[in-house]
Amino acid sequence: MDIRRATVIAGVSLTALVAAGCGSNNSSTTETVTIETPPVSRETTNTGMPMPGMNGDAFQTPGTSSGEVNAFTYDAAAVPVGSSVDIESDENDGRTTVTFSAQGLAPNRDFGVHVHTRPCGPKPSDAGPHYQNNVDPAATPETPSSDPAYANPQNEVWLDVTTDAAGNAQASTTVDWEFREDQAQSVVLHAQHTMTEPGKAGMAGDRLACIDEDF
Repeated sequence: MDIRRATVIAGVSLTALVAAGCGSNNSSTTETVTIETPPVSRETTNTGMPMPGMNGDAFQTPGTSSGEVNAFTYDAAAVPVGSSVDIESDENDGRTTVTFSAQGLAPNRDFGVHVHTRPCGPKPSDAGPHYQNNVDPAATPETPSSDPAYANPQNEVWLDVTTDAAGNAQASTTVDWEFREDQAQSVVLHAQHTMTEPGKAGMAGDRLACIDEDF
């Protein structure tokens, strides 16, 4: 059994300046005090530090330096800097179970979640198409697979979720195959649940975020 795990988390910091003055009938003085405040907003500039109570690599915006795991948000309103994603993959006896857990995403909204073929990059398209066990021979880089015979949750890894009021969600799926080595390298969060009808199968809207995962 081969278990691999990647945790992606981020945090931010904020500095505030406070000035205080006092005086009397005979004299006056002014004192300036600098106070460091803890992180208070996931929408401020990412410092690469995890949020309190969380561990792992910082979720960053494209163009910033990254740690061992690239984790990019392309839409900070849906996937804020400071949100966290945990992915587990368990391969055993020719079958694979992938589990997705998230904290701090936009609350009460749908996400499509798929395994993709290439690592994350500055552009959403850098992650390439969905990983397929049986690859659609009609698909091209310009026209990804949308045939339900290939773009389906038995031939791909779909982990669609709906977050709760706190932005948390979890999903798990098991497929009857194992990943080919070095051909499944990231997980992408999309803007909606995955469609299934012909010509649209596998589509789930814009790519909102990407997390490297070496399956």
